[in-house]
Amino acid sequence: MNISGTFNFLRLFYNPSLCLPHHTVSTFDQLPIPLSKAFPTRNGEKKPDIRAIVLDKDNCFAVPKQNHVAPQNEAKLEELKKAYPGSRLLIVSNSAGTGDDPGYAEAELLERNTGVKVLRHATKKPGCHGGVMEYFRNAPDSGVTSASQVAVVGDRLFTDVLMANMMGAHSVWVKDGVVPDHGMLSRVEKGLESFLSRRGFVAPNPKSDFE
Repeated sequence: MNISGTFNFLRLFYNPSLCLPHHTVSTFDQLPIPLSKAFPTRNGEKKPDIRAIVLDKDNCFAVPKQNHVAPQNEAKLEELKKAYPGSRLLIVSNSAGTGDDPGYAEAELLERNTGVKVLRHATKKPGCHGGVMEYFRNAPDSGVTSASQVAVVGDRLFTDVLMANMMGAHSVWVKDGVVPDHGMLSRVEKGLESFLSRRGFVAPNPKSDFE
């Protein structure tokens, strides 16, 4: 059970815009590289300085419950690894690397298959944002000094996008994923996103300092 997800979902009753992404793509292979190109600027503002990327796994770049990259996403992941090398690319999953992963066997397999570090975290998304920032700030090659320099890419509004907005990062929603998701949660998320967008809600501005 994702206690963190259930608890933090309540935040949306007070601030529903927390579940809105800053950018949306249909599938992972449509991500722009560098990712800073995904985020529009207003009134002559500079493009965001995106230094590091957080990737979700299930139905983002991989088929759910599989620990390898879906074939159609292999080229894009290689692009991301070149653009954000070393510690600047991090996989944060709610399966691999969590307490549901005995001995972190899935995380180790995923790392071997992708060449990307998998965060070990006791609290599931969206509540693990503190661990995400701690990882980047302790990694000497990440260059990350604030959450606004991080972008989170994932297929779930209530975990990936909510985590990004809670921590003050940028968010990219992979709306349709690797395989079709006709589950109730997916339908609720898409309906809520459409409802809020039609009524003029927008994602919160990324923050310059982690809170």
